[in-house]
Amino acid sequence: MSERQVETREDWPPNIQAVFKRMAPASRYLGLEILEADKTARTVKVAFNASDELCNMWGGIQGGMVAAMLDDVMSLAVGLDLEWGQISPTLELKVSMLNAARPGRIIGTGHVIKRGKSVGFIEGELTDEESGKLIATGSSTATFVTLKKKAPAADVQT
Repeated sequence: MSERQVETREDWPPNIQAVFKRMAPASRYLGLEILEADKTARTVKVAFNASDELCNMWGGIQGGMVAAMLDDVMSLAVGLDLEWGQISPTLELKVSMLNAARPGRIIGTGHVIKRGKSVGFIEGELTDEESGKLIATGSSTATFVTLKKKAPAADVQT
């Protein structure tokens, strides 16, 4: 991600801003780049700059890595209207592999199907940017959790 993107996206929701502040190591490994986020429509568009390190011995991106990409894009979509201090852990994930994924730029889109008070239902897809082929689709269920701040450690007197 470039500094320019961070500066021009100050109005993005907290979950997207958090990615710019400190991207998760797994997302960085997958090559995540946020392209678009629409809080009102609850949709996101991202790119994964997939390296050879994600491949199996036959040169295709390993299926678990494809699933992780879908999990990332769907998590970003469902988290668009969370507040600072809230997270949306995945409860269930289903992935359908439709075509082999190869190293290069993969476009991911995610959108919220339904969001309730405690769970959300999301769909996503991955497409090879060069060929336009649909690589995989997925659906997931996420829950919403508010993280509690840790109390400061008390001074220990001896």
